[in-house]
Amino acid sequence: MENGEIPENANEHCPGPQSETAGKSDACEGCPNQEACATAPKGPDPDLVAIAERMATVKHKILVLSGKGGVGKSTFSAQLSFALAAMDFQIGLLDIDICGPSIPKMLSLEGQDIHQSNLGWSPVYVESNLGVMSIGFMLPNPDEAVIWRGPRKNGLIKQFLKDVYWGEIDFLVVDAPPGTSDEHISIVQFLQASGIDGAIIVTTPQQVSLIDVRKEVNFCKKVGVPVLGVVENMSGLCQPLTDFRFVRGTETGKQVDVTEEVVEYMREKAPELLDVVAVSEVFDSSGGGAAKMCREMEVPFLGKVPLDPHALQGS
Repeated sequence: MENGEIPENANEHCPGPQSETAGKSDACEGCPNQEACATAPKGPDPDLVAIAERMATVKHKILVLSGKGGVGKSTFSAQLSFALAAMDFQIGLLDIDICGPSIPKMLSLEGQDIHQSNLGWSPVYVESNLGVMSIGFMLPNPDEAVIWRGPRKNGLIKQFLKDVYWGEIDFLVVDAPPGTSDEHISIVQFLQASGIDGAIIVTTPQQVSLIDVRKEVNFCKKVGVPVLGVVENMSGLCQPLTDFRFVRGTETGKQVDVTEEVVEYMREKAPELLDVVAVSEVFDSSGGGAAKMCREMEVPFLGKVPLDPHALQGS
């Protein structure tokens, strides 16, 4: 438990050995470290000082959150990072989704290694002004399951923050896992001294996602993280007609591909349709979607991002 580190064998939701409730809270019951934590001297965590010093070279820190998994949060984090990098900002993208790191795959960085220097861990660079850090770079096999309790995951997040050398950067985009659990509490606590500019929350239009996003908004309000806005992702499918596959049903129930015939017909009879983009709703947004939720919860609505099959090519 040096430097206030949470032991790997600690109970889930461990308050930390430096907490005033260490060894005394309900979460400590049955922990093998309970007595040691209860009697250990308390004091400020020196790692938080190291994190504050490391973050001093980062101008802005943005969390990308979602209440529900599978809403495209990591895709949005990657696209946001690329967009900022295209504006000539210096960008860091930190993937703290310990159990499901998607960023290395999305950015075609699988198989890359983390290098260490006297300055700390070096990010993997996808562009000269866009560095990336993820546990995905540390796994010997991309199919390896990360079966860690909360304290160990929180320890790695702390190590990322205090040991990764980003240099002078304009934005650090933090791709967090879905929910409002240990990782979220930790990232807010660890960055408290250096400050978080705010969070962008990603959702899809249907109610089953918005229910959990409301919890995410309330989490941000409770821990004092400003909500920069909510993005409604996968808001419809936009696809050129010529990208569709067309089929015709037969009397036997089989489907026959007639794509070539349809496209050829359009070329000959209706060439103006070749440039038409079809838009269809994928999820039910009859409840008003994210825009209505934002009005009700008094947070900014940043806009809608449709599904674009071209964005998935190469992923």
